[in-house]
Parts: sequence; structure tokens; C-alpha cells
Amino acid sequence: MRGRTLERVRKLLAKAERTDNEHERAAFMAAASALMAKYGIDSLDPERPRQAPGDRIVTVPGPWAREKARLVSLVAQALRCRPLLIGRADGGHRVHVFGLAADLERAELLATSLLLQMASGLARVRPPGEVTAVRAYRRSWLLGFTDEVYRLLREAENRAEAEAPSVGTALVLADRHAEVERAVAAAYPRIRLSVPRTSGSGYGDGVAAGRRADLGRTRVPGESTRELT
Repeated sequence: MRGRTLERVRKLLAKAERTDNEHERAAFMAAASALMAKYGIDSLDPERPRQAPGDRIVTVPGPWAREKARLVSLVAQALRCRPLLIGRADGGHRVHVFGLAADLERAELLATSLLLQMASGLARVRPPGEVTAVRAYRRSWLLGFTDEVYRLLREAENRAEAEAPSVGTALVLADRHAEVERAVAAAYPRIRLSVPRTSGSGYGDGVAAGRRADLGRTRVPGESTRELT
């Protein structure tokens, strides 16, 4: 990511992480996600040198390691990367993410910030008085938060694609998606899909919390593997 854009995004994310005001957080995240979505489209410029897909392994620690790994995965997926949950490691979970350099960079920045925001949001959660299965409520809250963030990120990415000046953007994206899928297939010939199940009544509250992050609806104007902890 270009130096000036990267600095602007980092400042916006830092402000979103620090504030307890949901409206301010929504504005900061909307601005940051819009900048990153535009950068993702700009990086498709056919005049730039073509790069092969890269990859990186992200390790997230407990508590809630599996739910954190799911957030990392869906953020990466929303930003046109291909994530794979590859199991436990040292008390945490690992996600292997494949993608083009610009998309990997965007996914890392945003996932790091959202992990902090999700943790701070969960710390403020107070289950309703009738809830007795508190852990199940908190887990379903995390899943709801993540699902809503993913939906809003996809909206921002789709909007940036629709507003792209080049009529061939969709074809370029399809071509590069195919490249990433080939890289994944070469590394993991056999992939098993799984869908998380929820128990507890916190899912709707988590969705509401994710929606307040907004990430795009608020109108505010390589190749080597790395291990992240």
C-alpha cells in the first residue's frame, strides 16, 4: 500500500480502536474501508507488473481462538483473499491466507484492527438477565459480529468495483481469483468445508454490534510465508 494511503488508513483504524463512541467508530471504519477498497481496485492496473499470488500464516491466540480465526478468515475472504483454517497451534488457531500482495496487506491491516474492536466490544457485553449460558451467549455474539462485518465489507468491495473506471475490472478480478485458487489447490489438494454452529442468544446482539462498525455504508468521504502472532 502506498505510504500516504497506508498512513491515513492506520490513523483511521487507530482512532476506531480507541473510541468508545459507536458513531465515531462507524465513521472511522467507513473511511478506512473505503480507502482500502479503492486501493484494492487501483492495484489491478494492468500497466503494473503482474505478481504471482503470495501467502501468509496468521496465528491467533486464545481465548476465543477459533472465533478470532473465523474473523480473520472472513475478513480475508471479503477482501478477495482465500483463507484456510489449518488447525490449532500453541494454544491458538492458524489461518493460511492466499492472495495478491495488495489484498493480503489490506486483509492484515483490517483484521488486526477488527480483532481489537471485537475484543473491546465483547468486554462491554452484558448478557440479558434471563441468560444463564453466558459462554454460549458470548460465542454467538462473536459469530454474529463477524458475520455482519463480513457482509458490510463485501458491500464496500462491491461498491468500489462498481465505481471502477475500467469496464474490464470484473474480468481482471475473475482472472486473478482463478490464479489464487490455483495456488491454494497446489498447496492443499483436498479441502474439507465446515460451518460453525451457534448456541445461545447472543448472535443478534453480535450482528447489531458488527453493524455499528458500519465499514462502508456510512458516507464518509510477499511471496514468502510470514508467521503473525
